[in-house]
Amino acid sequence: MLEYTRRELLALALTACAGGGKPLLNSSQIDAHVHIWTPDRKLYPFDSRYAGPAADPVSFTPEQLFEHTRPAGVSRIVLIQMSFYGTDNSYMLDAMKRYPSTFSGVAVIDERSAAVQDEMVRLKAHGVRGFRITPDADPKGWLDREGMVAMWQCGAEQRLAMCCLIGVDAIPSVARMSARFPETPVVIDHLARIGFDGNVRDADVRALCDLSRHRNIYVKVSAFYALGKKQYPYTDLGPMIRRVYESFGPHRLMWASDAPFQVQKPHTYAGSLELVRDRLDFLNSHDREWLLGKTAEQLFFDGVLKSNPG
Repeated sequence: MLEYTRRELLALALTACAGGGKPLLNSSQIDAHVHIWTPDRKLYPFDSRYAGPAADPVSFTPEQLFEHTRPAGVSRIVLIQMSFYGTDNSYMLDAMKRYPSTFSGVAVIDERSAAVQDEMVRLKAHGVRGFRITPDADPKGWLDREGMVAMWQCGAEQRLAMCCLIGVDAIPSVARMSARFPETPVVIDHLARIGFDGNVRDADVRALCDLSRHRNIYVKVSAFYALGKKQYPYTDLGPMIRRVYESFGPHRLMWASDAPFQVQKPHTYAGSLELVRDRLDFLNSHDREWLLGKTAEQLFFDGVLKSNPG
């Protein structure tokens, strides 16, 4: 069983004393990106086609997740279907059913299915509010496929988000598709993974910021453990986040941890939350409310989501 670390508890205590008036715990805080899985392979087998790395940690159940989120005051969480399970979303859906007021979900489905739109609507009825898509080895043409077009069309009609795990090389294709389907909510995961190789390039940040001209594109400010210097307190990412904030505004940004990867030593859950809540001095209290909860609430928890004005 994972434990809430001494470092995390100490960081939260210090914030209570010296947080500049910001509340220690805020029940409206939402983590917009978390993966869960179970070691029970009989009930929830991994996809036979999965060829990625082994599960590490071996187990990260909702209950293990709560040991990090609850002390931090994070009351709601967006679950992202884990690649281990492929298009079998059963474990995520069962967790959402067990904790209906806590979880929303982003599913993975087979775009090649003739019934892809029916499946999207079916999953929406179970609380799914987005679908993870990724270009794999085709960053230029991946969104031209018939199934992807059907997904984006359904996303526009049903207000279901296309959650894009992409690098900068896929940004032009997302821009084209967003121009074609301007009503489809789009979420860019992990700042388009800029800085994944350790280098935060100006051209890459500019390309991400250029997406802000599409009114329904949102960005997750997340996965700090994997970007830039990859070191707590992650303040080297501040200039990039500021540029994205200035382009998109707080209403189209959302914080996320990417747990359990963010909670592997030496990284901690509290360290991720601190960057947005306490360390980015260009954010005011209004901005933090949106990044830490309101944006994700509108997209994933049936908030009053309307098309952003052009």
